[in-house]
Amino acid sequence: MTLSNYIDHTLLKPTATKNDIVSLCEEAKTHHFFSVCVSSSYVPLAKSQLQQSNVKICTVVGFPLGAMSTNGKVEEAKLAINDGADEIDMVLNIGFLKSKDFDAVIKDVKDVKQVLPNNTLKVILETCYLDDEEIFKASELAIAGGADFIKTSTGFGTGGATKEAINLMLKATKHTPVKIKASGGIKNTKTALKYINMGVHRIGTSSGISIVTGMDSKEKRSY
Repeated sequence: MTLSNYIDHTLLKPTATKNDIVSLCEEAKTHHFFSVCVSSSYVPLAKSQLQQSNVKICTVVGFPLGAMSTNGKVEEAKLAINDGADEIDMVLNIGFLKSKDFDAVIKDVKDVKQVLPNNTLKVILETCYLDDEEIFKASELAIAGGADFIKTSTGFGTGGATKEAINLMLKATKHTPVKIKASGGIKNTKTALKYINMGVHRIGTSSGISIVTGMDSKEKRSY
């Protein structure tokens, strides 16, 4: 698999315009990225731009805090799939995790997964807010809920992907088919390859072009 096929080409900043999304889709087609990752309001636009390509559409649910109700996440996911999304990146309920209401964390993931049985569900742990024990536990709970991927970060927290967090996530997924997505702060080829060589299957980044070309991005996009 080429480096470009690992990348979810991402634009989630609140000021993103329709023209920005069109440009994102064109970039994804040009560089053969695996997907574009956009806010759910832009899924129909991305769908219209990518109809004649193999680029998938990823969107986010319960983003970026993960604190919305489970029913809200479920409805958001259903609407996104109906609008044409192929993959959902949902944020784990961090407050439930820290409250040690582990059943609620599992249910949050499970209920979303049940409405997209044929689509990929990635669960964002937001590892910057978790200690090592919580990262491992969050990974286990997301897996128990039916996650296809566990993901490090939203890109809107206090930190992004780290080697230490990914090692804990790899440990949790070791005897499962669940894969890992690294995101947050991945801006160059060296960093992307470091995580891929560790065993990561997807990279979420707004610096996809820089990563695949080895050149600094002319545009500094917020994640």
